[in-house]
Amino acid sequence: MSNRSVLSAETAPDALLDVPPSAKLVAKVLEKEGEMKQDELAAETLLPQRTVRYAVSTLEDRDLVTSRISFMDARKRHYSLNQELVAEQSATQD
Repeated sequence: MSNRSVLSAETAPDALLDVPPSAKLVAKVLEKEGEMKQDELAAETLLPQRTVRYAVSTLEDRDLVTSRISFMDARKRHYSLNQELVAEQSATQD
């Protein structure tokens, strides 16, 4: 069994309910695929780079996504779901 939390209507933080559809799609892809770079997110979601950038920014503002600088290329960032927040939210739902 995977140790990743599953986002659903019951476990998604309230902050995810009022974000644009593009941000919800990015969150779902990050949940499924794990850590990804912006260009990988754009390729996976078929969204334009600018839309992905806005979606990630929206999710970061709500602390739903964390980012870290790539060690291979400091101009790029790796994004992942904030597992602590998702796990905390699902624990309060139980």
